[in-house]
Amino acid sequence: MAIRNIREIGDPVLNKKCKEVNELTDRTRELIDDMFDTMYEANGVGLAAPQVGILKRIVVIDVTGEDPILLINPVIMESSGEQRGYEGCLSVPGKNGIVTRPNYVKIKAYNEEMKPFELEGTELLARAICHELEHLDGHLYVDRVEGDLVNTADLVDQDYE
Repeated sequence: MAIRNIREIGDPVLNKKCKEVNELTDRTRELIDDMFDTMYEANGVGLAAPQVGILKRIVVIDVTGEDPILLINPVIMESSGEQRGYEGCLSVPGKNGIVTRPNYVKIKAYNEEMKPFELEGTELLARAICHELEHLDGHLYVDRVEGDLVNTADLVDQDYE
């Protein structure tokens, strides 16, 4: 397993639509392992394959640090409610912005054995799912930011004042 380079805003790969995964090869399994390692190393809660330069519909998420989730070819089936809050991205380092997302999502995806499953998420998990799935279609959260981006360090300072 290896830590991969995270592509940053301005890299054209981040604006491309990803292709569906039709079979899970050893190379794809290695990519998934590397994506988890890269996400944890960067202290992220989610990572999509295009963020490491691979145009496949694969997402890894772990909002607790103890519950890794793999999503292959994920699709949102339902969403409801609303949450508004600061969001960041490993591909937009040092910046955050306010984004409105659904507070509940239900998705279908495939697991590491290419077996379909459904997953429901609320709050941070719903936010992470929506954020990461947008990467698969070539979109970054900065397109949804309400107002200006702010420096992450400024938010941390505000939290302690």
